[in-house]
Amino acid sequence: MATNAAEILIVEDDEVIMGTLAYNLSRNGFGVQGTTNGAEALRLARKLRPDLILLDIMLPGESGIEVCERIRERDQSVVIVMITARDAEEDKVRGFEAGADDYVTKPFGMNELIARINANLKRSETGSRGKIIEVGDLQLDTKNFTALVGGEPLTLRLKEFELLAALASTPGELRSREELAKQVWGHAGVGSSRTIDVHIRRIRAALEERSSYEYIHTARGLGYRFEAKPRSTAASLSERRE
Repeated sequence: MATNAAEILIVEDDEVIMGTLAYNLSRNGFGVQGTTNGAEALRLARKLRPDLILLDIMLPGESGIEVCERIRERDQSVVIVMITARDAEEDKVRGFEAGADDYVTKPFGMNELIARINANLKRSETGSRGKIIEVGDLQLDTKNFTALVGGEPLTLRLKEFELLAALASTPGELRSREELAKQVWGHAGVGSSRTIDVHIRRIRAALEERSSYEYIHTARGLGYRFEAKPRSTAASLSERRE
């Protein structure tokens, strides 16, 4: 069942696939709009303010990657799910680096796609149980998806925020990439460990600009641990930043 009758924008240049997606999503209670090219997708994204965008990578003119990047320049909250026949790891990483929240490869089952859509929408609405997390000079409001460092706003994309909140909610605990993927994306199939690493790199870069603490520590081959340490003592022989 659709999450709060969400509005979905489909960006797909294959009209047969477009029609199939629109029909099935409408039957499941979603509001649906569609377009076959990137320029119109950008216009509709601004005009309609959809809750979720299904975005094909292979588009005439601007690619789906370029469209995703341009949408993310002005909107960090809309959920973007890439749909594409490309299943190589580097393509998935490029999609996530551009700001995609999830990635579904063709051919896919409609039930799987709808489950992914609902899972992403639910997480974007509810956050991580509406907690306030405070550690070091960092404050996370998981109900309102806001982050502060030293009282100043920290800009993060939705999945970056959710990943940081997942780590910060279990301080000192070693978290594998697989369990982080399941918690943040709802499934472990987000590509590979590189997908998690891409998001961690961005979170670290954002924090490093403002914080005097090192928060996310790498246990090589195992995962990540969240712990606030002053930068001068953050690194150790067994656990260092990548």
